[in-house]
Amino acid sequence: MHLDHHNGDTRPPRVTYRTPPPRAADGSLRALRVGLGGPVGSGKTATVAALCRALRQEYSLAVVTNDIYTREDARFLLQHAVLPPERITAVQTGACPHTAIRDDISANLEAVEELEETAGPLDLVLVESGGDNLTATFSHGLVDAQIFVIDVAGGDDIPRKGGPGITTADLLLVNKTDLAPHVGSDLERMARDARAQRGDLPVEFTSLVSEGGVAPVADWVRGRLERWRRPR
Repeated sequence: MHLDHHNGDTRPPRVTYRTPPPRAADGSLRALRVGLGGPVGSGKTATVAALCRALRQEYSLAVVTNDIYTREDARFLLQHAVLPPERITAVQTGACPHTAIRDDISANLEAVEELEETAGPLDLVLVESGGDNLTATFSHGLVDAQIFVIDVAGGDDIPRKGGPGITTADLLLVNKTDLAPHVGSDLERMARDARAQRGDLPVEFTSLVSEGGVAPVADWVRGRLERWRRPR
């Protein structure tokens, strides 16, 4: 028997959740939310720490970290005193990290909102995902912009492989360029492949262990904050 699915379809419409408007009803501006994702060991926590050091004198910021079963990333940030303890909180995902930043974002949303309430007013909240593969993208209901971090030691073919993290992140950060000669990675090839995958979306190559290595990332965040603060 043929069933006509075009008539009497009672399925609810699909809803795509997005972050709340930048300004509340009273005109106050909420914090810009920036997510950082990428494979294990690429340097996400080091990037967060370096951004905190570079920006903490200019902006009021806080951090949410994500780990599966531990709070190691949050402890790292606390031990290095990149921010006061009350501005760093940890989410234990209990499953693949991408589930808490893309699928069920409730725990991260609560963490962000609690930080804004207790440590606010804030200019910037950094949300660091646990280490995952090239599919670890953030929900638009959680963050306003995403940085995807890879490193040259993972192979110079990573940009060519693509994936949502590579192709759609607002900024692609290629870290640990100082290791390229030691692991046989071709930085020019990586740059060409990244441009082919991303078009006009920005790509930065850096080594966070070098002096000023986080500068291009910090400048990118400053640019986002400047646009965020423009009247709407």
